[in-house]
Amino acid sequence: MAAPASAPPAPSSLKRIVAASLVGTTIEWYDFFLYGSAAALVFNKLFFPGSDPLVGTLLSFLTYAVGFAARPLGALVFGHYGDRLGRKKLLVLSLLLMGGATFAIGLLPTHATIGSAAPVLLTVLRLVQGFALGGEWGGAVLLVSEHGDAERRGFWASWPQTGAPAGQLLATGVLSALTALMSDGAFISWGWRIPFLLSGVLVFIGLWIRLSVDESPVFKAALAQAAERKAAGREEKLPLVTVVRHHWREVLVAMGARMAENISYYVITAFILVYATTAVQLSRQTALNAVLIASAVHFVVIPAWGALSDRIGRRPVYLIGAIGVGAWMFPFFALIDSGSFGSLLLAVTVGLVLHGAMYAPQAAFFSEMFSTRVRYSGASIGAQFSSVAAGAPAPLIATALLADYGSSTPIALYVIAAALLTVVAVGCAKETRHRDLTAVEEEGGEPVVHPPVVSPTRPTDAPADARTGTA
Repeated sequence: MAAPASAPPAPSSLKRIVAASLVGTTIEWYDFFLYGSAAALVFNKLFFPGSDPLVGTLLSFLTYAVGFAARPLGALVFGHYGDRLGRKKLLVLSLLLMGGATFAIGLLPTHATIGSAAPVLLTVLRLVQGFALGGEWGGAVLLVSEHGDAERRGFWASWPQTGAPAGQLLATGVLSALTALMSDGAFISWGWRIPFLLSGVLVFIGLWIRLSVDESPVFKAALAQAAERKAAGREEKLPLVTVVRHHWREVLVAMGARMAENISYYVITAFILVYATTAVQLSRQTALNAVLIASAVHFVVIPAWGALSDRIGRRPVYLIGAIGVGAWMFPFFALIDSGSFGSLLLAVTVGLVLHGAMYAPQAAFFSEMFSTRVRYSGASIGAQFSSVAAGAPAPLIATALLADYGSSTPIALYVIAAALLTVVAVGCAKETRHRDLTAVEEEGGEPVVHPPVVSPTRPTDAPADARTGTA
């Protein structure tokens, strides 16, 4: 039996919860993207010396991809305990792991100092980063989704998603400032360490905010119901078992939905640093500045796309992004090949705006697919397992295609193929924006769907269902 829906939190409380999720995800993505930018710019020289420059970049991106390989494991572990112990505790742990690993990279000796042990240690720390991020995303978006106003869930849940461009903005901004203020020699010698060491300060800020919020009321209600089941002799199955048995279709939809979103993002933001500086011979500073400005636009448009998904649905907005990214790939590379900063900026900005149409509704969309007691596991597994096949190899595949063919055409076709896969996956999904997350379902059940209520006699300025999560 479904528990009664609880009233939505006060606006000030909800904003504090959104801030806690946003600050945490910003820091975690800062750490993760900082590595990606450093992999493209300096790690090939510091940890893989003696190789051909493009081969060194490939090896550097290989350690970058290793972080994605650890994300499914993080999704399994954090998802399991997040569904058993709560969202908040696991979010604190993920922040500590990510920040600690990033700070340690800033202290890591290079190949010139300790030889082959340097890339090995770098890879281990990258694994820790990936493990932490694999658990971070699901908990952050669920904390907001389960607290938030049902009628504006897409908007509110999109704010933790802005942590990705905010982290990219912060990481790229710090690197851009350092490369502008320092000589190449000083930056490669010691300046690259500064952004990694800054992570230690950011973690303390994130912990202070994250520890101040309450656990999700939806999870508390589900936990109480689980205790009643246990007292009645009905033991719950492991969240992973329930996801595999009852939600495998939703997991496959989430994995397919992420293909275009994940691949396009890392091609547009990470691989572009390689392509612009090697194939087009633009300066590193020019490429960083373009990503910096485009990330600021990306940050702004994500909540707008999230709000639109509350009006017309998650699926239509997601499809706009997938189709748009696929259609943009050939113009994207053509603009970059022109060699001007304005064309480069336009290419990256439009690409990220279209990416935002997929990324913004993703938080609410994936949260609404799963029942409360398996929501952390289901959303995390669906999101992170796809990253192994999508975001992890994307810069590596793009760089290899560039090395083999010397052309952007195969790279554009690669992204277009991912977009087609995402269109099929989202096209097979059910619309979820009317699902009620405040209902506590029977184990294995689907979240409750409330169709829109049309009542000509109900006053429009005081909707009767506004407090119950129905639409």
